[in-house]
Amino acid sequence: MENIYESSRTLGEYLLFHFGSRAEQFPWTEGPLDALDFPRRTVEELIDLTSDIENALDVGCAVGGSSFVLAELADSVLGIDYSSSFIAAAQAISETGELNYEYHEEADHWKKGKAIVDRIPDNLQFEVGDACNLRDDLGSFNLVHAANLLCRLPNPMAFLERVNDLVAPGGQLLLTTPFTWLEDFTPKENWLAEKDCSSALKQILSCRFQLELEINMPFLIREHKRKFQYTVALGMRWRKK
Repeated sequence: MENIYESSRTLGEYLLFHFGSRAEQFPWTEGPLDALDFPRRTVEELIDLTSDIENALDVGCAVGGSSFVLAELADSVLGIDYSSSFIAAAQAISETGELNYEYHEEADHWKKGKAIVDRIPDNLQFEVGDACNLRDDLGSFNLVHAANLLCRLPNPMAFLERVNDLVAPGGQLLLTTPFTWLEDFTPKENWLAEKDCSSALKQILSCRFQLELEINMPFLIREHKRKFQYTVALGMRWRKK
């Protein structure tokens, strides 16, 4: 099966989702404007800034929007994603501060966009990796961020079991997920639950983590000028016991 996350169309959609202006993401005055800037909000609305953050891990970082936000707050940040094209784009932006791309406008018309960051961080690295089989020598982190990752994994429990070792004692785990289970990504037998997925996730994590914050987080992904994916993710901050 073709990996949709390696297509040029999906790459453009995600670069726009992570780095596009509000007007580019949603060129209308009526609509769900509170759902924009999701990659930044998954950090800023969930993080506890009273805790020291020496190092942070962004798993499923896509093209790196949330990783760049974390780089403003942590001494060092590592972003990991399964998509080679996403990581190549994130690395290009981290090296030059910008990246040209195209996103779909309508029919056969595409518009040119440019992903731009305010500063080129020297504390941010990216690499390709599998969230279900992360390399053994990653170590532990004061903060682990995983936005809308769980329901895109073939084996989400593999990641949830590994995250126990990834978060240092007293560290933060920032999670968002809309629980959009699709058998194209996750075999049905690996879904966390067939109903009440939030309770199932809480039961899994509560053995090693304390839930500190739980909020609803809408987000909007543009497909073209007049078509958007509007979704409400569950956002959580957990503290490692």
